Formats: sequence, structure tokens, C-alpha cells
Amino acid sequence: MTNKKYKLKSNEIKQLVANSGACLASDKITVNGELVGYMYREKPDFKGDTGWRFFSGTETQTYADNPDNFAIYDTNTIANYDPSIIPNLKLPVGSELERIKETTTFKLIN
Repeated sequence: MTNKKYKLKSNEIKQLVANSGACLASDKITVNGELVGYMYREKPDFKGDTGWRFFSGTETQTYADNPDNFAIYDTNTIANYDPSIIPNLKLPVGSELERIKETTTFKLIN
């Protein structure tokens, strides 16, 4: 496991989403600081998992196939990286969204 240098420091994380639970996010978001470009919600893998999975949308298949490029976070942490995800967090399992280019809006694609 490598030491990751996160874009936001722990003291920069504010409470934006209370009791948000866990999610999976790409290092493209948390390390590179890219915005969320694609998000989907699947059946949770463990207790406390929201099922949300966040990608920048710039990940290649090779990048996505490497588990070291992802980590589990509190969903509030990812909301700090990209607050535009917040209005969508109550959507049900099976929801799949992509960002409308150059906006803070996501559209449902499934």
C-alpha cells in the first residue's frame, strides 16, 4: 500500500452531510482533486456502506482494475471534494448518474 497525498487535509473537511455512511471513491477525486463525473449506487457491501461509488470519469479500465486506486471514505468526505453530489445522495440503489459537462448538475442515466 502506498502513502497517498490527499488534496484536502483532514482539518479542511467540514460536516456537509450528517450520518452519511461509507462509500468508495477513486484517487482521481481524493488525490488528484478532480470532480465527480460519474456516480452510481449499488447494493451495500457491508454494514454502514451506502453503496455509493464515485469516479471522476477519467479513469481508464486499467486504472479502475487496480484496487490501490480506490479507497473507502465517509460519504461526507467526498461531498467536501465535490458538494454537487449532495442533492443526489438520497437516490435509491440502482441509480446511476453522470455530470452534465461544465455544470454542477448530474443527470440520471439509469
